[in-house]
Order: sequence, then C-alpha cells, then structure tokens
Amino acid sequence: MATQTIPRPAVSASTPPPVASGARRRKPPLARVAATAVVAVLAVAWLVPFAWATVTALKSETEAAATPITWLPASGFTLDAFAKVLGSGNIPTWTFNSIFTSAAITAVTLVISALAAYAISRINFRGKNVLMGVIVASIIIPPPVLIIPLFQQMQSLGLIDTYWALILPQVIHPPMVFVLKKFFDQIPRELEEAALMDGAGRLRIFTTIVLPLSRPILAAVAIFVFIGAWNNFLWPFIATNESSLLTLPVGLQTIKSAYGIQYAQNMASALLAALPLIVVFLFFQRQIIKGVATTGLAGT
Repeated sequence: MATQTIPRPAVSASTPPPVASGARRRKPPLARVAATAVVAVLAVAWLVPFAWATVTALKSETEAAATPITWLPASGFTLDAFAKVLGSGNIPTWTFNSIFTSAAITAVTLVISALAAYAISRINFRGKNVLMGVIVASIIIPPPVLIIPLFQQMQSLGLIDTYWALILPQVIHPPMVFVLKKFFDQIPRELEEAALMDGAGRLRIFTTIVLPLSRPILAAVAIFVFIGAWNNFLWPFIATNESSLLTLPVGLQTIKSAYGIQYAQNMASALLAALPLIVVFLFFQRQIIKGVATTGLAGT
C-alpha cells in the first residue's frame, strides 16, 4: 500500500514564526525591573512611617522629643510608653466596645446591603431606576455632612450614650449595595429560573443559591466594613460621652489629650489602635486583595 505524503505549506521568509501566547504577554526584562523598582519604592514609602512610629513608641519621652532625631535611642529601647498607655485608661472595655460595635455594624450591613442589592438586581418594580440613582448619588455625599442630622435623630430617640447610637447610623452603606448589585447581575439567571420551576421562593433562592455563590464578594465587603467601622473616630466621638462606651480610637485619644504632647505615648496609642487591623489584614489579606482587584472597594 502506497503512502501518500502531504506536502508542507511553504513559509515565506518574511513571515515571522508564531509566538506562544505566554511569551507574547510576558513583559520585557527592562519593564519588569522598572515595575519591581516602583513597587519597592512605594512599599518603602508605606513602611517607613510605620517603622518610625514603632521606634518612637519604644523610646523614652526624653529621647522621643530630642533633637537631632535619631532612629536608635542611646539608652536602648523601652516599653514604658506602652505600659503608661495601658495603665492609664480602660483599654479592655474600649477594645470590647470596638470589637462589638464593628462586628454588629458588619453583620447588619451585610444583611441590609445583600437584600437591597438582590431586590434591585432581580425584582422589577416601579421606581427601580430612581432608587438605584439615589443610591449612586448618595455615594458622593461626604459623611461629615450627615453628622448633625444623625445626631439630632439619635437625640430625639433618646439613644445618645448607648450602643444603638454607635451602631445604627453606620449600618447603611450605599457603596456596598452598589458593589453587591453589580456582582449579583453576573450570576446566571438560569440557576434561579430552574429553582423557581421547582417551587422555590425568592428568599430560599437567595439563601441557598445566590449567597453561596457570593461568598468571595461578601467576605471582601465584610472585611472592608469592619475596618471602616473600627477606624471611625468622628461619629463615636460625638455620639457618646460615657467612658464605658468609648471605642478604642476615641478612648486612646482621651489618654493622649490628658498627657498633652507625649510623642512616645502618642505613637504607642496609635500602634495599639492599629494592631487589631494588622491582625485582620494578615489573616484575610487574600480576600482583601481579591476584593480590591475585582470590585474596587479600596475607594469606598
């Protein structure tokens, strides 16, 4: 049996050989080096203030205020600033208040934002576009503008100097509703239509289909809401005067005010307030980075 040889197509000398897709997307060495250098410079710019705060907190007050400024103290590092801060205020109670209020704000915000976003994404009702426009427009309103109306409402309800005053005004987050709505829009409707044909209601579809598929975005939203609630200083400072209800950032500020300008203690207070957030970031950095990359939550 004769074997037929298939002729190979002629390749023009001017035609370049095909390039693999991976090699086509690979950056030139010079570009990679430049990108790495830029990232390294930015990382140093972010880390230097934190390192300086840590070094200052480990100095004595005399050396922290001495000139010229030096990185390493002549008498060595000390924990006196941390000891004075921890011994001068009700740190455990303030820490509990921050954890409790931040967790409550995060939980309620997730429920309200997810339900509102799902309703706007899936249910057709009159005024839907107007409601979405109001939500988008409210994102650009500066939060300090709402301080006086919120305070008057809490005062009229008799909620000032209570946990309710710390929690309720912070559970409405229009940016999170917008982000979740956009994510729900990407979930295939065929999954819900099949469940509807099987007799499932909207609430069951939401809890058994939509929420499990939305775990990554819900985790990112929860982390960002918790960080925002923990860092919030202005509203907790206005909403309560009771020392037993102060959050950690506000409570540490009262210690700093009592001491006046004490650089080492000021830096120690700042580090103590930031420590829980550093722990949260270390444990959930993958979700945080994914949330920033996929939803742009860093600007909310």
